Amino acid sequence: MDAQGRGRADNIDPADQWVLNPDTGEYELRLTPSAPQSAVPGPRRGASRGKGDATAGKRSAPPRQAPGRDVPGPRRRGAPAPEEPAAGRRGRRPAKKKPKAKKVLLWTGGAMAFVLVAGAGGAYLYIKHLNDNITAVSDDGASTGGFQKDKAINILLIGTDKRTGAGNEGYGDSGSVGHADTTILLHVSKDRSNATALSIPRDLIVDVPDCPTEQDGTTKVIPGDSGVRFNTSLGQDDRTPSCTMRTVTELTGVKPDNFMVADFNAVKTLTTAVDGVEVCLGKDIDDADSHLKLKKGMQHISGENALAFVRTRHSVGFGGDLSRIALQQQFLSALMRKLKSNDTLTDPTKMIKLAEAGTKALTVDSQLDSISKLKDLGLELGKLNVKNLTFTTVPVIDNPAEKVKVTVVLKATAPAVFSAIKNDVSFTEVEKKKKQQKKDADAAKLKGTKADASEVRVRILNGGAEPGSAQETLQWLQNDEGVLKSENAGNAPDNLARTTLEYAPDQADQARRLADIMGLSGSALKPGESVRNSQGLPAMTLTLGKDFEGAGVPLTAPTTAPDVDKTTADKVECAK
Repeated sequence: MDAQGRGRADNIDPADQWVLNPDTGEYELRLTPSAPQSAVPGPRRGASRGKGDATAGKRSAPPRQAPGRDVPGPRRRGAPAPEEPAAGRRGRRPAKKKPKAKKVLLWTGGAMAFVLVAGAGGAYLYIKHLNDNITAVSDDGASTGGFQKDKAINILLIGTDKRTGAGNEGYGDSGSVGHADTTILLHVSKDRSNATALSIPRDLIVDVPDCPTEQDGTTKVIPGDSGVRFNTSLGQDDRTPSCTMRTVTELTGVKPDNFMVADFNAVKTLTTAVDGVEVCLGKDIDDADSHLKLKKGMQHISGENALAFVRTRHSVGFGGDLSRIALQQQFLSALMRKLKSNDTLTDPTKMIKLAEAGTKALTVDSQLDSISKLKDLGLELGKLNVKNLTFTTVPVIDNPAEKVKVTVVLKATAPAVFSAIKNDVSFTEVEKKKKQQKKDADAAKLKGTKADASEVRVRILNGGAEPGSAQETLQWLQNDEGVLKSENAGNAPDNLARTTLEYAPDQADQARRLADIMGLSGSALKPGESVRNSQGLPAMTLTLGKDFEGAGVPLTAPTTAPDVDKTTADKVECAK
């Protein structure tokens, strides 16, 4: 059944079947008794199930209306809307309508993750109607196990150069196995106030680790490689998206929660579905390789022209891949602005069209292969205002080992960028005041008198650091820093992401001294209770978390992002 016919019965328009459930505040697909179909289509095309939904491949029963609930059903064109119960009569009170602006933001947020890889997606509501369009592959244990609502979110977005789909055979290497041509690590802050989209150059020299993958029902380990281009982390030697995920973790220290992959068709079909986007050119472009020919100024692009735009590199900037990344970031910003401002997002009929376009070119990991997870992701992303979405690129320089400059290597500032993302530091000004207040509060904890090192009494626990870290720290504190009243207390009951020092009020001067010695930030100091050491004397508790990198290595987390080239999604940038 084609997209126009899917879900249609007895001349009922699909748009009329998407109705607002007043209990959840969401649109749901309602079907008539004469057309008993599932709101969630059946088996997905080509899906390789890993740890996905146990019910995948089974058709769910048509949604039934609970007795006594007057959630409206589908309406035929021209039919009058059901009347609301009169005031004072028994029955459910009319649900309060969500403000239009808030609804648009939620729908836009649902689209964001998919949009960021050159337009791969619509809004989260499409899943109930077009679930069979999505292909899922195993994450092979390379992810965190999936995003969580109460934590920062890291989604790896991959655009491949595989020339699949009608009309794509003539682009460049028609035999490409599908490398990681466009890769973005999308970090959404824990409080959902801001996000950073970090582009990773395809020609960056990296170490690709060994990659266990599930293929054809068996698990095999694809050997890694050192000093190779980042884009070979996918496709080369049968590497899967989970291999790219492992490479990103190795490179940045950030372990992605999920991944999404899109191909060339995503750019063409989605821009067509939204009737094109507006981009700005600082000069005329006539690129023989990408076939892009546009005049200087604001230009409207869609379909083939949009694909040519994101593929162009020789006619802009320095003519390399880094210049193309800047174009892609400009395109994605324009697409986000179009989605947010376009009334498509409040029109169910147009949403179906938009969703159909995006999901056919989308592959997700097995941890996202469930309706509820994708819906939850959309709701989390919907809390973000796009003006606080920052686009930036991994800082790189030309590879000094090459006479002819083809590849790039990390710049000295790159680790600071990775650290900022890992520590959930905003690259926008949105949280500047709040962050400064937190910084001041942290600094206040470190102000005041400090005890002498010989007076510091502390028990050291390993709460997620490398094995042996507690003993290493003990020896360093006693032999090098004069903290003689310290002892190794073994492993902590739970692992922590960050190192903490818990102390009683009367131990504050000791805590400040130990924080000074170890390079702890004020946020690592946790007022609480003292414990008894092996001699029965009161002591503080130092728990070494996953952020511990070795005795003597400062543990102060960054509070501000490094100064890098960046743009935000709400601003119009002109390609030069």
